[in-house]
Amino acid sequence: MASTVNDASPAVAQAPKRRRRRLGRLTKKEILVVLGMLAIPVVVDLAFVWGPALASVVLSFFRWSGVGGLHPRACRPSGGLIQDNGCFTGVDNYHRAATNYPPFWPAVEHNVLWLLVFIVIATPLGMLFAVVIDRGIKGSRIYQSVLFLPVMLSLALIGIIWEFIYSPNYGLINTVIGHNQDNNLIDWLGNPHLNLWAVLVAATWRQAGYVMVLYLAGLKAADPALREAAQVDGANAWQTFWRVIFPTLRPINIVIIVVTVIESLRAFDLVYIINKGSNGLELLSVLVTNNIVGETSQVGFGSALGVVLLVISLIPISIFLYQNFKRKEGR
Repeated sequence: MASTVNDASPAVAQAPKRRRRRLGRLTKKEILVVLGMLAIPVVVDLAFVWGPALASVVLSFFRWSGVGGLHPRACRPSGGLIQDNGCFTGVDNYHRAATNYPPFWPAVEHNVLWLLVFIVIATPLGMLFAVVIDRGIKGSRIYQSVLFLPVMLSLALIGIIWEFIYSPNYGLINTVIGHNQDNNLIDWLGNPHLNLWAVLVAATWRQAGYVMVLYLAGLKAADPALREAAQVDGANAWQTFWRVIFPTLRPINIVIIVVTVIESLRAFDLVYIINKGSNGLELLSVLVTNNIVGETSQVGFGSALGVVLLVISLIPISIFLYQNFKRKEGR
């Protein structure tokens, strides 16, 4: 073992030298092309992702309407109709959101519920579709196209489609179950105790197709020899998938978890199309939009809500990625 390590050490030490030699063979034009290909995405990423994110964090500590400049001085106490603008307010925006902004906690609760439904229902459902289609059943391409169709539609269009399905008088569901008369109508989207679940059905309908395509790509890439070996060992279909194939889908699982968290927390279109995110459909993304571009123009307060949404989305993604990479390094 010692000799193996000693033999490998010179090779490892030579690797940077070989890399430098390869770079030395590039012409100036090729080096400029490589630098350009690296610099352009980095600049775009900084300008359109990290720049606005950091600007939102900074703005969240100010009381600002979007008009006029920002000043480092502390805000004067609110006493009149005209509030101090562009001043530093510390964590007051966060404190106000948590203690004096009624839609905040329902929106947090709805976002968490949205995430749980995607993890507990949409993801297993998409995985089930992928496994069934991967078995090569008759008409699998048709099923695949039908299930993937919602993913190609915009969420705004999906919202309109489901508005027709949930319509109290003429909707598909009320007509089928016989609740389309004036004395027994079910208002799926108008009842604050029902509308969130009704919207989650529509969101799950789309998300399951998205997850199905990702899992299907992973299943197609799995080594067929693994299935054959499992069958030779006497494993049934469930044991083959769960104990042999599923562990090979770890990269796909990471992608799906990240996509699921992002999709659930940036949900906006569906609820905004239905009732502008009110009356039981409050979401953090809607509150951010209403405060920043709405009539109130509270850019600082809206930025604080945006930072809360960013932190909520980063926590599960960071924990999951940390656990996976830590487990991988431990092997």
